[in-house]
Amino acid sequence: MNKKGSYYRYLNRIGWLYVTPAMALYCVFMLYPILSSLYLVTRKWKGFSNTFYGIGNFIRMGQDSVFWKALGNNFLFMAIQIPIMVGLALILAVILNQGIRKFRGTLRVIYFLPCVTSLVAYSVLFRILMQTNGLFNNMMLNAHLIAQPIGWLNDPFWAKATIIIALTWRWTGYNMVFFLVGLQSIDTEIFEAAEVDGASKWRQLISITLPLLVPVLLFSMVTSTSGTMQLFDEPNILTNQGGPANATMSAALYIYRQAFVLNSDFGYATALSYVIVVISGIFAFIQIRLLGGKDK
Repeated sequence: MNKKGSYYRYLNRIGWLYVTPAMALYCVFMLYPILSSLYLVTRKWKGFSNTFYGIGNFIRMGQDSVFWKALGNNFLFMAIQIPIMVGLALILAVILNQGIRKFRGTLRVIYFLPCVTSLVAYSVLFRILMQTNGLFNNMMLNAHLIAQPIGWLNDPFWAKATIIIALTWRWTGYNMVFFLVGLQSIDTEIFEAAEVDGASKWRQLISITLPLLVPVLLFSMVTSTSGTMQLFDEPNILTNQGGPANATMSAALYIYRQAFVLNSDFGYATALSYVIVVISGIFAFIQIRLLGGKDK
């Protein structure tokens, strides 16, 4: 018995030895930043010095019109782009799962490739394509769809549209893969029984496929919402740091500019970051309640 107890204690020490590096990295790069942010949020920074500011950063945030405009842009992108992207991902998944037999694997790779492309690379690519004399305008001019070039990157409305198009292009394939996995996990006998009962393909989609894909839909919505709240690369590179005139400024980009470009005010940037975290958590909670309520 003593030998057995000694052996278990030995295994326990070995286990702690293995997890110690991971725990050390977690404490340095995760736990310490979280705890230090609680200190930063109460400070007002000026250069390398800082003074106690209390809730002053949050009061300043309430009066910051640029931040609220940036946050509104995030909400706009979320409200328009996510439904379009998720809908396209679901349609592509259904087509690949049921409608296409040949070249199915090749099409999956083609649709998934954008999401493994570098964020910077694809933003620069879209910036080139969307120039006034870029490929998009030239193609539409040659097809007589427009009479004059569209200012995709210079007009506030079209700059927002450009961000939405770029996000949809990049992330549709990513979400399609999850829907495809969800579809392939559904027992085909359910659809066969529905066909015997006379259910059309549309009825099968509404009454069988979508209800069974609710967990996948929930995952896709939560991750897409969180990603949109952290939107940074596209407005930074594609529209030249949130231009024109902050029309595409995102909250994450504004936080970065406050911390490292404009004022080097880490306290204010930290306060803004807390707000984004809280808003993301609220959206996730609402989505889980709406889509995951039936699982409780």
